[in-house]
Amino acid sequence: MAPTAPGGKRPRDRKTQLAAVAAELFRGRGYHGVGINDIAAAAGITGPALYRHFKDKQAILAHVLSAGLEELEAATDAALAAGEDPTPNQVRTLLAELATKSVERRDVAALWRWEGRHLDADTQRGLRERSAAILSAWTKVLLRVRPELPPEDAELLCWACLSVFGSVAVHRTSVPKRRFEQLLVDIALRVLHTDLPDTGDPEIERLKESQQAPALGAPSRREQILTAATELFRAHGFTAVSMDDIGSAAGIAGPSVYRHFPSKASLLGAIGRRAGDRLVRGAEEALRADGEWPALHRLAESYVATLAGPPELLVSFSADRVHIDERDRPELLRIQRDYVARWVQLLETARPELDAKEARITVHAALTVANDLTRTRRVNGRPNLRAELVTLMGAVLGQQETSARPG
Repeated sequence: MAPTAPGGKRPRDRKTQLAAVAAELFRGRGYHGVGINDIAAAAGITGPALYRHFKDKQAILAHVLSAGLEELEAATDAALAAGEDPTPNQVRTLLAELATKSVERRDVAALWRWEGRHLDADTQRGLRERSAAILSAWTKVLLRVRPELPPEDAELLCWACLSVFGSVAVHRTSVPKRRFEQLLVDIALRVLHTDLPDTGDPEIERLKESQQAPALGAPSRREQILTAATELFRAHGFTAVSMDDIGSAAGIAGPSVYRHFPSKASLLGAIGRRAGDRLVRGAEEALRADGEWPALHRLAESYVATLAGPPELLVSFSADRVHIDERDRPELLRIQRDYVARWVQLLETARPELDAKEARITVHAALTVANDLTRTRRVNGRPNLRAELVTLMGAVLGQQETSARPG
């Protein structure tokens, strides 16, 4: 990976090459797990030499993410440059460009998803504003192609479309490049053509209420600590919360937390196991349905209900993997893989034209849409969002497409 030109000459674009080395390290170890000297060593230079190009590690991350946004901006401008009245062909061209960028630059998508919060507030704001401008351009195009949509619905569909392309960052499953790109385009098109429901889903509310049913008697001290930690991690992030903060929120002294959990990392592992338990219970109930599509629909309902309930699942997905105790990682990874495998097995049966890898990519896209929109402030206050998420997950999986087939 060392960016060295033939004959020992300095590369023409050393800054970009250094950023690429850093991006790979950030993705593999997490932002906090990588130091300037690590990046310099991987690039085959010294730490002081790296400072000639970047003032600090944060500047490297900002450069990587900014460059990724520039590619999205350029792809959007190029695809929509043909005129004032976008056509379905232009939309497909734009989606194809976005799919190509996503497949080729999975590292950038991963960094934006997991590491962007480590940037300073001004840099984050600037990147968000640029992202919002891109989404605004997509929304205007979709409204011209689907003029019957309310603007806020068009915006929701565009956010979901962005999540489809961003989903490549949450897994490492791959298929041949052209097939991967076509799969993402097909999914994105289904999302953009989704008809959103007019009302909420009472089944989701029932599931959510069942998950939040109060326990008999007062919760144990351990449960109080776990609940307090979950809320604090969700609100402020793992690294910004101390054991003293957790103890204070639970009504005890910080050192007393250690009687129940040996470290913050062990708390994170317990939160992950609790989220996994909720998912497993929902999956077992959903799989009692008669047929693959009814089971997938009930799986989507239970997943959305879990997202709408206590925030363990959101904390589990947003936490840096490097912060989870090494002893907990295998178990949590197994829980996640087993859960996804249930979706994949059902989808393979429901859509036999997909192989196992294609089904897994599609399932991850559906889960990512729900995860992202639940956390996106621009849309997560919608009154019917939970029912809309179930509908969008069905569209990603291809339920509407399958039901429309003759016979």
